[in-house]
Amino acid sequence: MTKRLHYVLLVSGIVVMLLVAGCVTPPKSSSGSTSGGSSVIETTTEETPASPAYVTAATPFVTTGAALQSSGSGYSNPYATPTPIPTDLSCLIYQNTQYFSQNSTAVSFDLKKPPMYITYSVVPFNITVTRSVPSPQGGNQMITLQYSDYAPYSWFQVSVLDKSTGNIFYQNGFGKAPGISNLSIYTNATLGPVLNSGDLLVQMTGNNITATTGIWVKPVGNFDDPQNQSFTQCQYWNGQPQNYLVYPTTTATPTWTPGNVQTPND
Repeated sequence: MTKRLHYVLLVSGIVVMLLVAGCVTPPKSSSGSTSGGSSVIETTTEETPASPAYVTAATPFVTTGAALQSSGSGYSNPYATPTPIPTDLSCLIYQNTQYFSQNSTAVSFDLKKPPMYITYSVVPFNITVTRSVPSPQGGNQMITLQYSDYAPYSWFQVSVLDKSTGNIFYQNGFGKAPGISNLSIYTNATLGPVLNSGDLLVQMTGNNITATTGIWVKPVGNFDDPQNQSFTQCQYWNGQPQNYLVYPTTTATPTWTPGNVQTPND
């Protein structure tokens, strides 16, 4: 009886071991590149300059006299700015650094969904100014002061025009351009928003000055496949009137990732 019980227990143990062994599936082979048993995906964070492929090189318009008034209008919200959404993200589609000496450069872009913003940073030509002023000691004595200042003939101007008619929608910049009296004193500024749509000509003109200019638009609505574009910089802009310095909030990643973009409240 004891031998029979041992025999039954031995047979049962063998059956259980066979059942457990049958549930284990051998590992499948993989033809992909692996390291330590996991797939390897190479990534890079290196930024490249904004490609001019998004805009088209164009011939500048020759304008004379005072500038036309801007037909676009800005909007200023005095209340708290709502949390931005991915479709409001603007990206840099053009950037150019150039020394200007009474010459112009122009590019065109078909703006289907406004607004457009234009950033600039200028390095004006400096001169030494000598002035005679009354002496702080009083009397009729005069003293001579010397200081460095921007040259009055060093200026930079950005114009946004209708490419086909030359009608000026927006114009601003730095210094005192001939025939223009509304340029700003800022060496770094953001111009816009330009609210006109259509085939726009962005024209940059200057004298005795080095300027870096950037053009910003929304990928959504202006490109058929914004997710497949590669932009070097993207950011949200606070809604402000024209001729106003706008302060951007840069996203955490320079590439176009609308599903993973951070807002200023994050």
